Formats: sequence, C-alpha cells, structure tokens
Amino acid sequence: MTETRIDEIGDRIYRLSTFVSSAGGPNGITFCEYLVDAEEPLLFHCGHRQRFPLGAAAVARVMPVGRLKWISYSHAEADEAGAMNEWLGAAPGATAFHGRFGCNIWLNDAAIRPPRAVKDGETIDLGGKRVRWIGTPHLPHCWDAGLLYEETTGTLFCSDLFAQPGEAALFSDGDILAPAIAFEAGAHATSLGPTTGKMIRKLADLKPRRLALMHGPVYTGDGAAALNALADYFDAELRAAL
Repeated sequence: MTETRIDEIGDRIYRLSTFVSSAGGPNGITFCEYLVDAEEPLLFHCGHRQRFPLGAAAVARVMPVGRLKWISYSHAEADEAGAMNEWLGAAPGATAFHGRFGCNIWLNDAAIRPPRAVKDGETIDLGGKRVRWIGTPHLPHCWDAGLLYEETTGTLFCSDLFAQPGEAALFSDGDILAPAIAFEAGAHATSLGPTTGKMIRKLADLKPRRLALMHGPVYTGDGAAALNALADYFDAELRAAL
C-alpha cells in the first residue's frame, strides 16, 4: 500500500483506489471509495482508519476535504466505515447518514456527531447531483446493508457486489461475473438467503449506466444484465443448498 489514486469516472464523480498486496489473498485486492463533487460533496465508503491520510490527500487533489457535507457507507465494516470519524473530524460541516436500522444498531453510537437516518428510497439533493438510498439488508452482507444510486449519471455504488481480487483497472466493459463468482466461491462473503436474488433484480431495474465496484473496476457494460446474471447465480446457489 503506497498511494491512493483518484480518477474521474463520470461527471464530477471520482474513484479513490488503493491496492493492498497483503490483503484479499495471494493477488492482493483493491479498495475503492467514491467522491461525488457537488454543491454539497459526498463521500461513499470511508476506507480503513489507517488509510485515512492517503484518502484525504487524494481528495485534496480535487477539493478541500473540509468541503465534504455528506458521508456514508454500505454496512458497518472496517473498509467501509473505519475512517468515518477521521473524515467527520476533517470536515466539521459534514453529516454521516445511513438507513434507519443502520443508525439504530451502530451509527448513532459510533459517529462523533449525530447522523441522519434515511428511509429506503429516500433521496438527498446534493446540488447538481442526487443520490438515492436503497436498503439491501444482508446484501452483500451485514444486517444494516444498503447501497447508493446517483440518479443524474446512473451510477450504482454497489459495495462488495462483484468483488474480485487483484489490482483493478479503472474501467471494464468485459466479464465481471466470472471473477466475482470465483472470489465468492473462496470467500463465501455474501449472506445468501431467499431475498438475495430479488434484491439484486431490484437493483437491475434501475438500469444503471455504471457499476462502481468497491473491489474491482468501474463497470461500463450492461449493468442490468450483469446484475440479473448475478441474481441468477445466487438463486442457483440457494437451490443447491436447499
């Protein structure tokens, strides 16, 4: 882990990516956070606490860190929310937000300032950008999980869905399903249950133009088709388990 790159993946949407060779297996893994530079800037995923200086230096190449107004993540886990309070400390005007359940079980207690609880489907107007919170309990894992959809660019920030090891390219329009299945077969990270496929198909109905992976490239192919194929895979896995 030597640096955090920052690259624009859409109109004023940036990916912060850090490759860590000692994590995720023998090929290492890439950790990504996403910055939406709007009138009220937002950071989705906070990264590990020990990676905060790298992330803050990357954001500073685009805008002052203190401009951040919103901070969120998918679920309470070190790579998702570990540095949350470091970001809140560096941006005194920022507010963390999450689903109501996520606030009740963790965020209300963990955040250094009171967070905002949002409902499933609720939108926040950032000024020039607009994000929608989508509750996805147990998807990809954790009780409190949710994802974020930026409506003006059609970007779905999809956390650990399609996670794959290795040093990720910036963009891909190729096959993201096969490497994700191979990784899942070894990691068993997804909370497989009767609603898994249904929730993924709900995401596919958005017809996202980009899938912003947390551990992998930004997918620019047919997002709906990729999500439906992932749902088919998990449905088959559930049938096999039963």
